[in-house]
Amino acid sequence: MQLAVSQLSVTEAFYAGILELPVQRSFTSPGAPDYLVMDMDNMALIFVEEDDVIRSHPMLEPRFSMFPRGIGMTLHFRVDDIEGISEALVEEGLELLYPLEVKPYGIKELWCFDPDGYLVVLDEPVEKSKRSGS
Repeated sequence: MQLAVSQLSVTEAFYAGILELPVQRSFTSPGAPDYLVMDMDNMALIFVEEDDVIRSHPMLEPRFSMFPRGIGMTLHFRVDDIEGISEALVEEGLELLYPLEVKPYGIKELWCFDPDGYLVVLDEPVEKSKRSGS
């Protein structure tokens, strides 16, 4: 899956820095556009800068202005230390749709938007001992 973003450095700071997900910079040939890759169980999420997409595919440019990024798409990730991530999101002034909450089905969950407007849902299992009250 490929997502267009405004700036790779901002995207990298969000996904690798704040969310602590396994995002890596590409090693491209000279002249080829840079991109970020997040490998996840038989699937890769690739982030490319919108300007590079438009340079390679100029006919797509009008569509980028017609449709805001992230509409109708939600990215779900299981994370560690969701409390720390929640605090970092607030400190960075990033928009939370639903703040951190413990759900009755045994997960901690929060919904936020990444810097390009993609909806991101984060969850972390509640430890069994905490659920049972031990």
